[in-house]
Amino acid sequence: MTSILLIAHAPLATSLQAVAAHVFPERSALVSALDVEAGETTDRVLKRALERIVSIGGDVLILADAFGATPCNALQRLSAPDHVRVVSGVNVPMLWRALNYLERPGETLDKLADRAYEGGRQGIMHVTVTPPQNQPPIGGHDPDNDHDQ
Repeated sequence: MTSILLIAHAPLATSLQAVAAHVFPERSALVSALDVEAGETTDRVLKRALERIVSIGGDVLILADAFGATPCNALQRLSAPDHVRVVSGVNVPMLWRALNYLERPGETLDKLADRAYEGGRQGIMHVTVTPPQNQPPIGGHDPDNDHDQ
């Protein structure tokens, strides 16, 4: 069985765990969170992460926050056990995609990590809409100056 471990700056991991339970309540037992407090060292984070991985058991997909930040830096020091995969840049679409495929038959840990990555990547979009330009036509409302006809 595969579980998800969220590791991020406090309180992001716990907040994402709550989002997971909100949308996938039947899978909430498979998601745990490890909040990293301000000033925590990579050694301390690594120690806490290893303890959590051992307590979870089985395959673990770790979703970390920002690449290059303390949580992810600590995880890069894992000795890459066969039953653990790490994906950084966690966001809600990434988490939901992973949860959606978590218990599918034949879903390997590598496939699940790839799906999480794609969910995160595809979930990022620029959606700002420029407001319409309500400007009068060039030359005001004089019909002799309508250059668009």
